[in-house]
Amino acid sequence: MLFLIYINDLPELCAAEDPNSEIYLYADDSKIYKVINNNIDQQNLQSVMNLIKNWSDEWLLRLNIDKCKSASYCLKHPIDTQYHIMDNNKIFPLEKVKSMVDLGVRFDTKLMFRDHISEKINKAYSILGIIKRNFIYMDEHTFISLYKSMVRPHVEFANSVWCPFKLGDIKEIEKIQKRATKLIIKLKDKPYRDRLYHLNLPTLKYRRLRGDMIEVYKIIHNIYDSRASPYLPLNSRANTRGNDYKLLNFSFHYDLRKHFFTARIVNIWNSLPNSVVDASTVNAFKARLDKFWSHQAVKFDFTADLTGIGNRSEELIKS
Repeated sequence: MLFLIYINDLPELCAAEDPNSEIYLYADDSKIYKVINNNIDQQNLQSVMNLIKNWSDEWLLRLNIDKCKSASYCLKHPIDTQYHIMDNNKIFPLEKVKSMVDLGVRFDTKLMFRDHISEKINKAYSILGIIKRNFIYMDEHTFISLYKSMVRPHVEFANSVWCPFKLGDIKEIEKIQKRATKLIIKLKDKPYRDRLYHLNLPTLKYRRLRGDMIEVYKIIHNIYDSRASPYLPLNSRANTRGNDYKLLNFSFHYDLRKHFFTARIVNIWNSLPNSVVDASTVNAFKARLDKFWSHQAVKFDFTADLTGIGNRSEELIKS
């Protein structure tokens, strides 16, 4: 808390230097970003970086220049930019990278998250190998405890951000659970769907869909700080079908955007009845959602999709 108070004025100083630049702080990790359309934008961002360097020197929080990186996020070819940090009258150019890790998620410059998915799959297989070598025989209870606590979290952490939409990525992630469930000897020869049904273990695809709905519930019911959560506009038209928290649909210029969290959740959320979305607590919402989706095929078959999802709303807003 004292450290947060100590650095509390940094965002205000950056905003005063360039109102169009944004800064995000997490403990002692700071990230600044800005939309770059021309050289003036680049110079303004460099000015903010210079201010941060001077501020850190003044308050004895010296920057680790070797860890300072820059990245450009763009669907097409980004503007060629180069930034630097001055230290002891020397110029240190920042390394420009194609991906970087932010709070446990690796962001690539195209926002496809393939590197992140690959890393998490390899990590999950590594932990699964450790379990296999140390537990020759496992009953169902032991397997569920080990798998849920040591393997599954690696492919579920922050998946609302990097949720895969390509069939190949979905299959590769599901293979982890498919291979894991074969560690139970008596279930080894059964089909994957039967193994999941016997263990009451949903597919990872279903878990991602469920996780998205939980995040939407938290955002709409203001459980998260509204200043830090995505904006989800409600559909104010009373004559449209759906629940009382029905969301507006979006149209997009780029196909990639429709797979982002704020777009992919709209139709699914709008298909939920009031009896589910009106839950008073998060746990109550989870219980009601599980009951409402208890007969969905995707729960034990990752090749299936959610059924009963309505058509796109007539209400569209441009993005």
